[in-house]
Amino acid sequence: MEPKYDQLPAPSAEELELEAKRNALAITIEGRRSGKYARVLLSALSGIPWVGSLLGAAATYTSEKEQEQLSELQRLWLQEHQAKLKRLGLTLASIIERFDEFGEELQERIQSEEYLTLVRRAFRSWDQVETEEKREYIRRLIGNAGGTKLCPDDLVRLFIAWIDLYHESHFAVIREVYKSPGITRAGIWRAIHGASVRENSAEADLFKLLIRDLSTGGVVRQHRPTNEYGEFMRKQKQANARRARPTMKSAFDDVEEYELTELGQQFVHYTMGELVSRLGGAA
Repeated sequence: MEPKYDQLPAPSAEELELEAKRNALAITIEGRRSGKYARVLLSALSGIPWVGSLLGAAATYTSEKEQEQLSELQRLWLQEHQAKLKRLGLTLASIIERFDEFGEELQERIQSEEYLTLVRRAFRSWDQVETEEKREYIRRLIGNAGGTKLCPDDLVRLFIAWIDLYHESHFAVIREVYKSPGITRAGIWRAIHGASVRENSAEADLFKLLIRDLSTGGVVRQHRPTNEYGEFMRKQKQANARRARPTMKSAFDDVEEYELTELGQQFVHYTMGELVSRLGGAA
């Protein structure tokens, strides 16, 4: 009889035990909601490699005697990851609260494999980012993406990649452009830093880098008028052009206006604010 290569091997006892522990943790986080969000929680937990190791280690070292036999390094590892597990639980509980705001109409969405794949991808990033600010962006993105259908999944993946790629300094620039469409570089600098710096300083170089990253990345752009079809209009050359200046354009130019691209606006909408339209609702 020919072997059946399409059959997956049966899970080991350790794998079954770990899956049971993940389910128990998911139930604890979910509370009394009849398993509505279990698949989402399990997808999040499965996207973080150390969760399984921590659950296994915590269950192994239970007695006082076994605790004494732990090396200092092992003890510190357990303490650090238990704190991370607590933070993870609070994040997931917050996402569930967000789901409850949307109501029952989101069930089909959050049970879909497409959305669960996004959850796994997002929580891999959540685990690897280094600041609470970025973790908060991911939490809002996953909560909002589960309760709306206005943003395609490809864009959600792009926004996760932006959170991985950009620094908090980039996000500070994005916030200022969002708050004040048409703001100039000088206005952005004043809003974030206030004090002036020299054009040849490291601070000026960094600021130019931030603007260039966000411009080439499709997050911000210089303002240009459009016609009734949304086509960008060419700049009109001035008849009386000014005499060329002896110095180059300033890093803190106060003439050219900046605005978010449409992608940039959606990114802010989904990651920096809690208010997004519900499934089937108006924008």
